[in-house]
Amino acid sequence: MLVERRRSIASQATTILAERIRTQTYAPGSRLPSESELAIELGVSRASIRSALGRLAAEGLVLRKQGDGTYVNAHIEHIPTRLGGLWNFTRLIENSGFTPRIQLLAQEVRPICAPEMQVLALAEAEPALSLTRLFYADELPVVVTHTTVPLHVLHVLPEECDGGLPLGEFVQRYHNTPISYTIFDIQAVLPDVDTCRLLHCDATPLLKLDQVFYDKANQPIVFSEAFFQDKVIRLRLAQAWD
Repeated sequence: MLVERRRSIASQATTILAERIRTQTYAPGSRLPSESELAIELGVSRASIRSALGRLAAEGLVLRKQGDGTYVNAHIEHIPTRLGGLWNFTRLIENSGFTPRIQLLAQEVRPICAPEMQVLALAEAEPALSLTRLFYADELPVVVTHTTVPLHVLHVLPEECDGGLPLGEFVQRYHNTPISYTIFDIQAVLPDVDTCRLLHCDATPLLKLDQVFYDKANQPIVFSEAFFQDKVIRLRLAQAWD
């Protein structure tokens, strides 16, 4: 059996099938195995598979054709990201045709500031692990991120954390609880001098992506802001329509 009981069965099945689509185990345009075949393979009910396929369809990853089955979206390879994966910058860079690399510029423990307290729903200031990182596409700097992680969500000492890891791997390795969902706020802003220097750009508007990551209890556990050199990396989103 491939799934575990820690999360809902449908959620785990969705993750497994989405990963197969991402790695092209199921190629773009190909027909997926039937609900019965997938249920037997994963050791779950057809209802769980049906729910998982419904979630994938809502994300635009698959197309469900009445009486014919479920097909991988033929255009999925041309879509670098969907909303659920927007925060995964290494995958975004890879899907844009580049080799990603992360440079850790700063890793320190500092007090959480007032705006971060509000975003992270904290009643009082507390120490946080602060990470500043620069993402490269090949050797071109394209994204700079500033990430704030309250120390109470970590199960290791901050000095034991590898701040150069992709955020998903960082959370999986060091957090007490996994990320359940993310809320995004995207706007165009004029970058400051340091951001211009890091991204080798002039003082023209950049895309700024503020992200708040929540756990299953709806508690915010990470705040991050990112500045995109969007002339290099395009953000293309897939959205399903009912």
